Amino acid sequence: MQRRSIASLPVLGPTLFILLLALPAAAWELDPAQSRVAATVVQIAPEGPIPRQHEVRRLSGTTEADGTLVLPLRLAQSDVIERMGPLPPWLSGFTERPMATLTTRFPPERLERLPVGESLVEVLMLSVQSGNSTRSEPLAVRFTRESPERVRVTNAKRVALDGRELMADPTLRSVMLLLGYEQIGDEVPVNLDAVLVRR
Repeated sequence: MQRRSIASLPVLGPTLFILLLALPAAAWELDPAQSRVAATVVQIAPEGPIPRQHEVRRLSGTTEADGTLVLPLRLAQSDVIERMGPLPPWLSGFTERPMATLTTRFPPERLERLPVGESLVEVLMLSVQSGNSTRSEPLAVRFTRESPERVRVTNAKRVALDGRELMADPTLRSVMLLLGYEQIGDEVPVNLDAVLVRR
């Protein structure tokens, strides 16, 4: 089992979001309609643990010629806004500010050589900038070539955020409290399902 620091993946997997986007080569881009990170938050309630699903959707980005991707993740991309309902005007700008910025790089030539129907696993270095801190961690990602024009990207191993660290972060704790989470479980499992397409 892998447990990732909350700084490694923005709110609700933000795991990872996580992780995600090691887009190979400039000829590829994420399909926002098919690219997301899902997280399971276990709410600790008086009646017992209650698992709840959340998503960060519409992941988008393209690579530079050397396979480098810089991807800002925003609260507006998550289902948090839907669950909270209309926000007061003073919070509207907050939802569009990046919660974290992910930077990673994938060797483009390896993806280009991958045959249709085959998969490869790469351990990518993911740099995550959140607030004034920047951290780098290795993450295992599986690339599966579904067609010459389409590659699916998923977790290669189980990834979980540390729930205690998530609740200790002032910004993320504020979001969790707005959602009604006063206490959550120690782990927040995160799953990536993204699709790369040729531009």
